[in-house]
Formats: sequence, structure tokens, C-alpha cells
Amino acid sequence: MEANTVREPLFILESGEVYRNPTEVKMSQIVLPCHANHCGELSVGQLLKWMDSTACLSAERHAGCSCVTASVDDIHFKHTIGVGQVVNIIAKVNRAFTSSMEVGILVTCEDLYADKQWKVSHAFASFVARRKEAGKVQLKQVIPRTQMEQMEYSLAAERRRMRLIHAEIITDLLSSSTSQLGECQEYQDAVPAEKTRVESVELVLPPHANHQVSTFGGQIMAWMENVATIAASRLCNAHPTLRTIDMFHFRGPSHIGDRLVLKAIVNNAFKNSMEVGVCAEAYQGGEPLRHINSAFMTFEVLDSDRKPRTLPRIRPEPVDGKRRYQEAIARKKIRLDRKYIISCKQTEVPLSVPWDQSNQVSLYTLEENQMLCFKVEMHVNVSAGQTFHLLSDLRRRQEWDRHYKECEVINQADDDDTIYRIATPSVSKGGKGQDFILLASRRIPCDSRDPYLIALRSVTLPTHPPTENYTRGEVLCAGFTIWEESSSVTKLTYYNQATPGVLPYISTDIAGLSSSFCCTFSACSHFLETNKDSLAALPPSAL
Repeated sequence: MEANTVREPLFILESGEVYRNPTEVKMSQIVLPCHANHCGELSVGQLLKWMDSTACLSAERHAGCSCVTASVDDIHFKHTIGVGQVVNIIAKVNRAFTSSMEVGILVTCEDLYADKQWKVSHAFASFVARRKEAGKVQLKQVIPRTQMEQMEYSLAAERRRMRLIHAEIITDLLSSSTSQLGECQEYQDAVPAEKTRVESVELVLPPHANHQVSTFGGQIMAWMENVATIAASRLCNAHPTLRTIDMFHFRGPSHIGDRLVLKAIVNNAFKNSMEVGVCAEAYQGGEPLRHINSAFMTFEVLDSDRKPRTLPRIRPEPVDGKRRYQEAIARKKIRLDRKYIISCKQTEVPLSVPWDQSNQVSLYTLEENQMLCFKVEMHVNVSAGQTFHLLSDLRRRQEWDRHYKECEVINQADDDDTIYRIATPSVSKGGKGQDFILLASRRIPCDSRDPYLIALRSVTLPTHPPTENYTRGEVLCAGFTIWEESSSVTKLTYYNQATPGVLPYISTDIAGLSSSFCCTFSACSHFLETNKDSLAALPPSAL
């Protein structure tokens, strides 16, 4: 257990006052028996209510108008909280987009008698501003002041991208990694999934509504957690402990007078954990059901020593149950691969993340000097010089990298340094793409023991400011090293560098869970080998 939670250093303004984020909202609650379950632990549903209300107040402080919960990212609960302990919640807006904003939520627990605090959870929620008067909402921008705020501001854009492509990642993993996920297996004495099915209905009354007369998002999440806990208990015949919630996504509003139908079932059971799928649907009168929310919750069952117990296996229902069974494995793989990469510390040797070796691609990560570095390594049957020339002109990268939608030379400084403007497509339908102003520097080896180098980094040009049509992106440090292993074989390494906080949000890509990384570098290899005898492979200055 982490005692005395590490706090961000104080930031002193020029006036001598201690800086406090203007959107910051704090809530402290002592856990009473009415907030606890039968084990004397704070109900996670109650905690979700407190988290959601604190985050909403922060969002509304920034927006100056009513806000509704759009989604909550994956939540991991490190510890349970007992009766008599104090829950401290801090929420603040990390970044505002057009009409939506990301709010960071930190939950800590405090033991008043032992004078200790420890971290329980750190979550991110998205809120949408809703004004009563007509007209499109345009939120004011957040101005980060401290180093921590700057990092969260930068990461918010990447987290937003991951939210938008979340469903695509699962679909991609299911379609391209069947061999990794495995088929549904028949286990002796497996518990039929139907046994764990739970359905409950709640009537939305005025106490369940927020100040906008819509059903309080935290209340919906609490009801969902309740039915999920019952489903998990039916599998193991014991009290389960909630460890992780995969993203809550609110698909539509609910109002006073709605009947909220909540359904839960165990999708899959692993050795020490199980995933429960839960959804909320609403209706009034004879109207059809409206899908309000879905989530996936991972539970453990702890023994007397607080160690996870071995769980019985599940036998999925035909057709739909098998799909949910496979999707649960995919989500577990994402969680484990993120944890695997995050565990790589600067004192350790770089770890290779498992990847399909038929692609002849290896991936490594290393956290060093407060920077996260990852590299992709592969061999190509192309001479080092030709590889260098083919990759030097970024205009040719469009031939193998689908992330390069447009590429133009802005300034040819000299034979070895070129400034480009790169545009990448939007990750969502109708959304903005990103553009980058990149300096590409190329260096030939000084002697036979040195590699060819191609370095990329973002630069600022007054002649090319950010535009409304694109979100300006930034490359901290990236590039290629090209080693000659023989006259016809080259070892090619791609590097990228970022702050460690980026890791949980790009790890889906770099762990190979999405085939985008794999496909991109397979395409690069194919491009190089197809053009290994091409005379068009000339430095940019000669084009």
C-alpha cells in the first residue's frame, strides 16, 4: 500500500501566491455504513457517483454552463476503502476541445488515525457542454501552467484519439489475431453462462436526476455496477471485488420517468479474474428500448489472505455468447500488454513485446531519463545506401505509410536538412486530421562502423501556423538508423520518443494489438524491396 501519496510540487506565481488550477474541484467524504457493502468496504457504485459529480462540477466551472458525461475511460481500482476512512477526490479539466473536454479524476484514501494517504484510482472522463440557448458551444481553451498540466494537456489529445478508435481496435484484434485469442474451449464442470445472467429494472425518480433533470450519470454507473456484482457472485458463489472497468460510453440521455433496464452476464472467466458485460437500456410506456450505456467490468475473488482465488470456468452461450467470450479475451490481452510495457523500467534491459514473428519485426520499449523510447527493428534484403535514399525523402513515405496523407517540402535548407509539412487523416468520420511541421535531417556514415541516420523532429515556422482545418501535432524525436550487415542485407531500426505518460494510450498500437503498426512496417519492407534497384531513389535536393 502506498502511504503518503506523492503530490505535484507547488507552483508559485510572480505575485508570490500559490497557483491553483481554476477548474480544480475537491470533494472529501467519510465512508459511513450506509455507503458500504456487507463486507464493510465502500461500494464501488457509491464511489463512481462521487467521482462523476466531482468531475461534472469541474467541467461546469470551466464551461460556465451545464455539462453531461459522455464517457469515462478505463478505471483501475488499486485498493478497497473501508468504513471510517476518508475518500478524497480531485477533478480538473485537462484540455478543452470544441464542445467537449477531458477531466482528470484522482481518488485517494485517507486514514485519519494513522495519518496516511494512498492512491486508489486515477481516471479520465469526457464531458460535453450543453447551453440552453441556441448556437454551437465553443469552449475556451485550457492554458496549462505547470509541468504536470502540460503533460496531461498533451496526452488528452492522444486519449481522445484512442476513445474514437476503441471499437475499431477490438474489431481489428478479433479479425487479425484469432490464433492469439484461441477458440472457445469446453471445460469439464464449466458453469453455464446463463446461470450468471441478471436483469433488473429501475424507475428513474427525481432523486436520481441531476440539476439538468436527466438521469445522473454516476447513478447509472452505480446501478450497472450493482447488477454486474450479482452476475459475478453467481459464478463464484462468493463476494467479488471489482478491479477494472473498461470504458463507460453514454450513447444517449435518460430522464425522470424512464424505466432503466439493466442486464449483466459473465462473458468469460480466466484463472483469477472474470469479465462481466453489462448494459443499460431505457424506455417509457410502449416505446422501444433505447441503448444508454455499456461497460465491461473485471472482478476477482479474494481469499482470507487477500490473494485472488482460482475461479470456475464458464461455458458461453451459443453464437452471441461465443462472440462475447472472444471479445473478453481481446480486452484482457490489451490490459495485459499495457501492463507488460508499463512494467519496463529504466534499470531493466529493453523488453521485446510478443509479435507475429512471420513479419520479421521486433518491438522494444525503454523508459529512460523521464522519456519513453520504443523502437521497431527489421531486416530487409536491400543495400543500406539504397534504403537510406528511399527513406530520406518523406514524400515517398506516402507509398508505404497510410498515416501520411499529404507531404510537401517547405524549405530545402541544404542537401541534408529539409523541412516538410505532413498531414495525416482524421481518426473519426468528419473529424479533423493532424498536421506536422517536421525537420528531416539525413547523415551518411563517417566510417564503415557507423549507421546511416534519418532524424525527424517538429519545428515551429511563423509562415506555417496551425490552421482551423487541422490539429497541430508534435514529434518530439523520431527517425531511422540503417546498418549495413552485408552488401544486400540491411538492419533497419525506427525510433520514437515520448514522455512516459503517453504509454497507456499508445500501447495498443505499439504492442501490436492493432495491426496498424505491423501493416505499416510490412508495407515499408515491401516498398524497399520493390524499389531496391530504382534509379528514382535520389536525395530530396535532386528531385
